[in-house]
Parts: sequence; structure tokens; C-alpha cells
Amino acid sequence: QTMAHSKTLLVLENFIGGKFVPCSSYIDSYNPSTGDVYCRVPDSGKEEVEAAVKAAKAAFPVWSSKSPLERSQILNKLADLIEHELEAFAQAESKDQGKTITVARTMDIPRAVYNFRFFASSILHHTTECTEMSTVGCMHYTSRMPVGVAGLISPWNLPLYLLTWKIAPAIACGNTVVAKPSEMTSVTAWMMCKLLEKAGVPHGVVNVVFGTGAKAGEALVCHPDVPLISFTGSTLTAQRITEKSAPHCKRLSLELGGKNPAIIFDDADLTQCIPTTLRSSFLNQGEICLCTSRIFVQRSIYSEFLKRFVAEAKKWKVGNPSDPTVDMGALISKEHLEKVRSYVKKAQAEGARVLCGEGVDALALPTGNQKGYFMLPTVIAEVKDESCCMQEEIFGPVTCVVAFDTEDEVIERANSVKYGLAATVWSSNVGRVHRVARRLQSGLVWTNCWLVRDLNLPFGGMKASGIGREGAKDSYEFFTEVKTITIKH
Repeated sequence: QTMAHSKTLLVLENFIGGKFVPCSSYIDSYNPSTGDVYCRVPDSGKEEVEAAVKAAKAAFPVWSSKSPLERSQILNKLADLIEHELEAFAQAESKDQGKTITVARTMDIPRAVYNFRFFASSILHHTTECTEMSTVGCMHYTSRMPVGVAGLISPWNLPLYLLTWKIAPAIACGNTVVAKPSEMTSVTAWMMCKLLEKAGVPHGVVNVVFGTGAKAGEALVCHPDVPLISFTGSTLTAQRITEKSAPHCKRLSLELGGKNPAIIFDDADLTQCIPTTLRSSFLNQGEICLCTSRIFVQRSIYSEFLKRFVAEAKKWKVGNPSDPTVDMGALISKEHLEKVRSYVKKAQAEGARVLCGEGVDALALPTGNQKGYFMLPTVIAEVKDESCCMQEEIFGPVTCVVAFDTEDEVIERANSVKYGLAATVWSSNVGRVHRVARRLQSGLVWTNCWLVRDLNLPFGGMKASGIGREGAKDSYEFFTEVKTITIKH
């Protein structure tokens, strides 16, 4: 029976040097909405990474000597090919990750397409610097060159979206890459590999090795011929990457977790604030590093906000991700669901009140989804600032709402976590908005909105939320090596 079963399963293969290569061992990847094994993913290690790095090194001289315009045309072609198959990519992403088909269609895949278009364009507009020192008869200029083989490690929450956010700038700048997507969500990366040749990407420029962080990720980070690592994921993994890459002096870009506050002043427009804060708390099952998980509400509007917010949260429909009327799909894995639930239990044990969601409301699921990893949007009130629910990244559909009195107080409380990725501020007082934004220890501050992004501008966090920034100029600087040249005339 297992033989017949395994025949129908999707089996992924590594993509090395322009060819799909089978692996000696595989791991199971689950469909989060049913709890069933959905596909088999290569369990790559040193050997596979070695082959991929070799292919990337071999491809580097030709690729890096192409003009930005030639690379730009290839990136645009790849964008067109993915866009042409947008629906197939969206279906696969939803099934593999658990996110709703609506989010995959409107956010993940369009953004993956745009990542290639954006860097295809931005690569044409960078300029280098030149200065003159006429007194000593010298001129200086800078030159930027690609670095070499880039190691790219991407997470499971926005699989193709965040993988392409790394691949696009890396290859636009003339590097070749070895990418390792999350073993839990590898399908769309594998689908993209099928389009590379047709887009005109030469063999070996993009290599994708599937597998776990402990095996494949570690082999990539430790490889002496991979001078740079771009990683999006947990702070814990990033610490390990930093230790492992230190002996090789690798350059690192680390985009890590967040414990993002929303600060809602009493002059906020609640008709905009409430729907936006629901999205910022529960979009993609709360599995976005930019999600809001601490909501500070000024005391005079606290009870009104809470009443309206909980009423709206209860309207969110949780169920089969392929149902277009559903607001929230399944969490990534059984283990992750247990972890998220354990935070709700801890909050209850500490005396906080769970106002809706987990353990409070009944979750009705369609027949085929009974074994899936689902959870209702959960709102917790009266949580102490020092509680792990207010200090640690939960990365699920759980948000904590607390009251505050003064501006100074809320800034201090908002800054009192180890993270510093994103924050949102709600107020109609322009002066206050600027004041508070300046004082928050956060790489991104949205006021009266959330998740509005201009890819030109720096993206990244402070403190335990990471090192470095990504964006047009920032990614270009990370993926190139600058040289200053002085000529005496």
C-alpha cells in the first residue's frame, strides 16, 4: 500500500548546474491543512552542497561578466514566466504552506514576480562615485564587482516571496547562487527551477539544494567557497550561522524575528485602525515577521477598542485554504501549532484573559480538514509586560492587548523587548506620529497603516531582529564588493 501511495506523491529533486538531480535520501513534507504527507523533499547534505557550489563557481566568470542590461533582460523574462503560471504557483504555495489561496494569489506570487522585475530595473540605475584631488594630481573612483557564490537560506512563511527577494538581487548583481529553501515549503522553489533555462539563466547560475537547516544549511554556511550568506529566519538559527561563518569571515545579512508593537492613541481613527490591526495580527495565520503581536491601547479608548476588535476577530473564517471565502488557513506544522497553543496556555496560567479564539470558541472545520493544523484568531488581554507572551515571538494568530496612559510610558514599554523589527503607530496628531516614530527602536515604523512597502527603501531590524538591510541600494551594497581606485595623472 505504501508503494502505491508513494507513486502519487510529488518527489522533488535538487537543481544543480542546470539539471534536476535525485538525492539518496528524502524527508516527508506535510500538507498543513490535512495533516497528510504531501511530497518528498531531498535530505541534502555536504555532498549535494559541494556539487552545487562547484556548479555555481564554474558559472560565475561568464555570468559576472555579462552587462547589467543582459542580466536585467533575463530577470524580466523569468518574471514573465512565473507570472504566466501564477495560478499554478499560488495553488502549490497554498497547499504546501497552509496559507489561504487568496493570500497566495494576491500577495506571495505577485510579489515574487515583482521581486525579479524590481531588481531587473534597479540594477540599471546604480552609479559609482568619483572624486578629484587636483592639488596632488589624483582622481579616485569606486568600482563595484559581484562577490562570488551567494548562499541563500529562506524560511517557510512566505516561501517563494522571500526566496526571490534574495535570488533576484544576488543574480542581478552578477553573483551565482546556492539557495536552500525551507524543507517544509520547497515546492514553489522547485517549480521555479523548471523555468530558469527558458528564461535564459545559464546553467549553474541558480542552484537549489533542498533539505534541513541542520544538514544542508550547515554545509552551505560552512563551505569555504561561499563568501556571503543571506538568511531569513529565527534569531536562534542566526546565532548558529554567525558562529559557523566566523572562521571564514563571511559577510552576513540576517533578517530575523520581531515582537512588533502597535501603539493606538486615543485620537486614532478606529474605523481604519481596527480592520488594519486585525490584518496585521492575523494575516497569513500571524506567520509573518512583521505581524503585530503586542497592541498598546490608550486607556480612555481601551474597552471600546477591545470590544470592537474581539467582535471583528470572531468574524474571521478559518478553514480549507483553497476556499476563497476563508480568511485564515492552517499553521505550518503540528509542532508549530503546539508551540503557539502553549503560549496561550501560559498566558492563562499567569492570569491573563483569553477573549476569543484558542480554547474559548469552537473551531468548526470541513470534513477533509479535521486533522489539519488550524487555530482561531486569538486575542489575550491583561498580559503582564514581562510575560513570555509579551517578550517572545509567537509567530501565530495570537495577539496581546494591553492599556497604557502616557506617550513616554508606551515608548519605554514598546522598546522593552529584545527585538526591533517593525512597529505601527495610530494617531491623527502629526507631531506625535513623528515624535514617537523617532523614539521607537524599530527598523520600520508604519503610521496609520501597515505593510505598505517601497522596495527602494531599507528593510530590516535592530537588536535581535537582525543585521543589515535589504532594498534597492542596501541589497546592491550587500551583494557587491566595492573597490576604491586612485589614479595619479
